[in-house]
Amino acid sequence: MLATTFNYDPLMAYAREAQDFSTCAFASAIELARSSSRLSGRMGFGLDLAEFKALLDQYFPGAERHYLTPGFRAALAAGSKRRPSIDEFDDLVGLLFEHRSDDKRETRWLCHAIAACCMGDDHLWQDMGLPNRQALSDLLARHFTVLFLRNTAGMRWKKFFYKLLCERDGAFVCRSPSCAVCAEYANCFGPEEDGAWQSVKR
Repeated sequence: MLATTFNYDPLMAYAREAQDFSTCAFASAIELARSSSRLSGRMGFGLDLAEFKALLDQYFPGAERHYLTPGFRAALAAGSKRRPSIDEFDDLVGLLFEHRSDDKRETRWLCHAIAACCMGDDHLWQDMGLPNRQALSDLLARHFTVLFLRNTAGMRWKKFFYKLLCERDGAFVCRSPSCAVCAEYANCFGPEEDGAWQSVKR
C-alpha cells in the first residue's frame, strides 16, 4: 500500500482516495499556495473560485468549509484581479497544457498543481507529496504521455521541464556541449534518494 509523504490536516482527512497520486498532488499544491512566497497572490494555484471549489468537491468532499472561508474567497478573488507576474509558473502551466494527453478536468487541474509544486525546494515528487519518483513518472505517463516519452535520458523531472522551456524560448542558458560532459550532470541525472529525505521530513 502506498503512503503519502505528508499528512495535510485537515484536508487529507476529507480525501476521497488518500492514496491516489492526483489527490496527493492537489493537496500539496493547495498547501504550497498557502505557504510559499513564490506563489504569493495565487491562493488557488492558478484556479479560479469555481474551479477550486469543483476540485475540493471532487477530491476532498466536505473540506469546503475549512478552505473556502470568506477570507480565502476574498484573497482568491483579489489574487485573480491582480494576477501578479510569475512568468516561471505561467510558463510551466503552458508547457504542461501543451503536452496534456486529454482535456479532462483532472488533467487541466494537474497542469496547475504540478507547476505550483515546481515552486517548492525539494525534488518534484517530494513537493507533490508522492511516495517516490516512480509515482511521479506514472502520473506523467498517464496524463502527459508525450512529455513523459520525451525524457529518454531519465533527467529529473523539474530539470527536464525547465530544459524544455529553455529550448522552446531559444534561451540556452547551459553552455555545456552535451549533458554527458557537463560538470552539473549529477544535479540533473543523479539518483533521488527518498529514504534520507523522508526520515528528515517526517
